Parts: sequence; C-alpha cells; structure tokens
Amino acid sequence: MRKDPNAPWWAVIGPDEGQHRWQPLPSRGYVSLKLSPENMPYDGFSSGIQVLPAGCNVREHGHKQNHELIFVYEGTGTCEIEDEHFDIVPGCTILFGRYARHLVTNTGDCDMRFFWVFFPPGLENWFEAIGKVRQPGEEMPEAFDRPEDVEEVMEMMRFVPPRERPDD
Repeated sequence: MRKDPNAPWWAVIGPDEGQHRWQPLPSRGYVSLKLSPENMPYDGFSSGIQVLPAGCNVREHGHKQNHELIFVYEGTGTCEIEDEHFDIVPGCTILFGRYARHLVTNTGDCDMRFFWVFFPPGLENWFEAIGKVRQPGEEMPEAFDRPEDVEEVMEMMRFVPPRERPDD
C-alpha cells in the first residue's frame, strides 16, 4: 500500500488472492474477500465474491445499517426481497437497501457466482465469524452448521433476523 496519502492508489486482485472462507449451511460454497478497509485506504465499503453451490441459499436476512449490492455473473436462481420474487441470471444487479429482508437461492445445476459490495463495510466480519478458512483449490469440506452463537453475532452486526416461515 502506498504511504503517501496524496499519491494515486489502485489494486489489481487475482482470483486466488484475498481472504477465503468456507460457508456453513445453508449456503455452503465459499466467500472471497477482495477489498476492505484492512487492505485499502477507503473505509466506505468492502467487496468480494460468493460462490453458492446448486441447491444452496443465502438465508433470509436484512441489514439495519448497511446496503448490499450484488452482481450475478454465473449461474441462475431466485431472489426474494420482502415477499417479492425475482428470477436471477448472469448480468443481474440487485441492491438490498437497509432493512430489506432478502433471500438468494441457487436453483440451477451449477455454482452461482456473484460479486458483492457492502457499504459501509462489515460483511467481512460476518464471514469470518461463521466461516472456516479456505485455501484456493481446496476441496469443499463436509457440510457444517453455523456456530452456536450465530444469533448473538447477527445482533452484534445489526442484522435484521429472518422471519418465521411455515416450513422452518
């Protein structure tokens, strides 16, 4: 990183660079953190990619103090935002504003991949709290559950909890 705050700053981060975390059920797959205030001079956002295997989902949740933007570049699925349903395909951009509960499901037969931006930053702390360290190229581990204190972590990170659903 450049020490002169007035010098131009840039980053080029390769596919295997960054911090990588396996994700617990129901997401499985992994997240790769690419940019955060820890490795860049900007404190307004963090970003990375998420790989969501076929049949898996990002459980319903919302954010009390953050906005989340995703760009789907591989795979297909559905997105539910506050009871509205959308089909998602490569090229879809989705913005989840504060308090908007959302659920993303991979309904395809291959991995769904999306780039995410979280502002202000903080999603990287969630992935660290619930995930397990992943090395690029490593085989996906056996499915594992979220930590027992996940509700406390969600509250600390100011997540909006999922609604009760009849099939839960």
